[in-house]
Amino acid sequence: MRCMVIVKASKNSETGAMPSHELLASMGKYNEELIEAGVMQGGGGLKPTSFGKRVQFSGTQRTVIDGPFGPTEEQVAGYWIWNVKSMDEAVDWLKRCPNPMPVDSEIEIRPEFEAADFAG
Repeated sequence: MRCMVIVKASKNSETGAMPSHELLASMGKYNEELIEAGVMQGGGGLKPTSFGKRVQFSGTQRTVIDGPFGPTEEQVAGYWIWNVKSMDEAVDWLKRCPNPMPVDSEIEIRPEFEAADFAG
């Protein structure tokens, strides 16, 4: 099962504050474990939403909206793409993750649709 693991933004990540050297080292070690286990397929950290743009679709019209976007806790600060056997395995891996923020944080796991989901 492929899934996206979504690191939710915080006020710190939205200011562009860089993680500490200790956190970078911990996350690097964690990512290495994910890669060695064949779980991690990709991932990355995202710049604050103030660097982003959205394109709004309405019929044939397109409207570009400049960031920043809110509310902060609904934004994405980073992500992984994982290949796991089950949601339980994804949760087990995620419980081993260092806290990605210097404050309380939340990470969401969302499975990708598979071809079988569209059958029928």
